[in-house]
Amino acid sequence: MVNADNERPPAALVLTGVTRRYGRRRGAVDALRGVDVELARGSFTAVMGPSGSGKSTLLQCAVGLDRPTRGNVRIGGQELTRMGRRALTRLRRERIGFVFQSFNLLPALTAEQNVGLPLRLAGTGTRRARTAARDALARVGLADRAHRRPAELSGGQQQRVALARALVTEPEVVCADEPTGALDPTTAEEVLALLRQSVDELGATVLMVTHDPAAAAHADRVLFLADGLVVDEYTAAAGIGEAGSGSGRGSAFGLGSGGAGPAVLRGDGGAAAHIARRMRTLTGPETGAAPEGDRAEVAV
Repeated sequence: MVNADNERPPAALVLTGVTRRYGRRRGAVDALRGVDVELARGSFTAVMGPSGSGKSTLLQCAVGLDRPTRGNVRIGGQELTRMGRRALTRLRRERIGFVFQSFNLLPALTAEQNVGLPLRLAGTGTRRARTAARDALARVGLADRAHRRPAELSGGQQQRVALARALVTEPEVVCADEPTGALDPTTAEEVLALLRQSVDELGATVLMVTHDPAAAAHADRVLFLADGLVVDEYTAAAGIGEAGSGSGRGSAFGLGSGGAGPAVLRGDGGAAAHIARRMRTLTGPETGAAPEGDRAEVAV
């Protein structure tokens, strides 16, 4: 008899014992301290925590923008931590999609050209890249803006172009770093709905760092970081009242009965309020972790 576990595809992303230390000797600071995280394929995970908790560092280590001091990172079963720079660049270009708060669109290119750029850099032919870019823009509702440059688009439209660019290569993981931070609430909701749709309809795997409980409520799971550790975890599959312990295992922000399923909570205001309450318990004096931000640039 074949073991079903042996037939199961590898998780989209696995971090095992990841530690990231900055500085040396007495001045050393551990931004991450032995983090273990696994993202199933077709899942939406949000990461929250106070400033300096390690959120951005976790994201950067997860997608090869920063190299862990200790521990291992695997995407689709492939080890990242021993890869050279060229191999990492290729992996990020072909297997990871990026969505940033500042959009990161090239101003001289049209929306279609920005979306098709990862394909062109990977060697895809012009006609095929153009067709894929148009299809991706259509999925985010911007088919009629394909020939506009970023300066001719609103902030929400620019972020939708960035999302289309992130999805055009059909990546294994979509990395979203505060994707709604520069948007008004209505536009932010539209972008979050598109991220949710990419998971539900395209099978994408999303890892999103956010400070916004309303944004986190769109996810299937919320990881809470403090002082470089995952200290709590809420999932949409469990019932209300099961607040997590310090270990974070088995906690939930559900509104219905246990097993109600993730769809009950996506974007729900009650879930957002519950997440906000949990965040308030984590907010306190600075932990001393290294400042977060873009410590490494995306190489395409």
